[in-house]
Amino acid sequence: MATADSQTTENTPDTAQSRKRKVMLLGLTALVILGGLGAFAWHELYGRWNESTDDAYVNGNVVEITPLVTGTVVSIGADDGDLVHEGQVLINFDPNDAQVGLQSAEANLARTVRQVRGLYSNVDGMRAQVAAQKAEVQKAQENFSRRKNLAASGAISQEELSHARDDLTSAQNALANAQQQLNTTNALVDDTVVSNHPDVQAAAAQLRQAYLNNARSTLIAPVTGYVAKRTVQLGQRVQPGTALMAVIPLDQLWIDANFKETQLRDMRIGQAVEIEADIYGSDVKYSGTIDSLGAGTGSAFALLPAQNATGNWIKIVQRVPVRIHVNAEELAKHPLRVGLSTLVNVNLRDQSGPVLAQQPPQKASFSTNVYDRQLGEADTLIARLIHDNSAAIGKTAQR
Repeated sequence: MATADSQTTENTPDTAQSRKRKVMLLGLTALVILGGLGAFAWHELYGRWNESTDDAYVNGNVVEITPLVTGTVVSIGADDGDLVHEGQVLINFDPNDAQVGLQSAEANLARTVRQVRGLYSNVDGMRAQVAAQKAEVQKAQENFSRRKNLAASGAISQEELSHARDDLTSAQNALANAQQQLNTTNALVDDTVVSNHPDVQAAAAQLRQAYLNNARSTLIAPVTGYVAKRTVQLGQRVQPGTALMAVIPLDQLWIDANFKETQLRDMRIGQAVEIEADIYGSDVKYSGTIDSLGAGTGSAFALLPAQNATGNWIKIVQRVPVRIHVNAEELAKHPLRVGLSTLVNVNLRDQSGPVLAQQPPQKASFSTNVYDRQLGEADTLIARLIHDNSAAIGKTAQR
């Protein structure tokens, strides 16, 4: 009996440890099962309906300010970081050359108007000359007819009749020549007035070009935004197309998010996006929507596209740029800058949108009308020059 009791006492600790181990195993198993169920539930309820990436950056329009005419910089109206409004003067060129060209074009138009008015006067003169030649022909015809009758009765000699015939022929030839000159002169002004005569229109076009060149010696901001990348200096002689500075409208920003190709299966245009910018951290959230999915991968549009026709090819997961529109009101409250890093999270639940755009744009995405004003007074100047020079010639003719 003593031996049995001692064995029972010795086996009790082992039994307790075994039970404890079983409880721990059961608890661990339960935790694993609960973790698996939680992961499955997270995937089904949230994970499968969301795609995110931190390979996303703020992008926007960088409006380059480039001249259309050659000029020497005499003033710079804004520097890096300055706010400029649409139509504000940014750079002025030395205006002397452009003004001389404009004055020359004005003089050319005035001279052309007077020359064209001279063409109309020539037509009137040629018509008078034709009328005079017709009178001469009629007179020569009557002269010849009288002498012909007299020659038949022997009152005058045949030689005198021959002279009368020659006078008639000469008058007819002069009339034909005058009529031909009238036709030629009339062809230069037929079915026109001074203002729409081809020569006047050509001179007016030259004046418009000179007016534009003069206006373009002042460079203005095409949009409202902030100045960046200023490289122009005072006294610099610049050529057309030289980048002098840039204007960045910070209210026209978007996100370019580069998603892996394996993340694009359920992405659609119009899906909601949550955006977090590194500059503000998680305290500031932006809302947005997918505007478009790229037409190709980033490597396909690279300057030197990758060529995989080699023996040591390694497959690399490609990334496709996705453009995301940012809520304008939130952007105004917390401004962003071009190039900033962001984290985007796309909600994939709404599958109603298309993968690619189905309709072309119905209007311009971005536009400006500041350059329309450059020709605002040109037509007024042309009309005044035509009127003044036409009136001056009319007064001279009346005198």
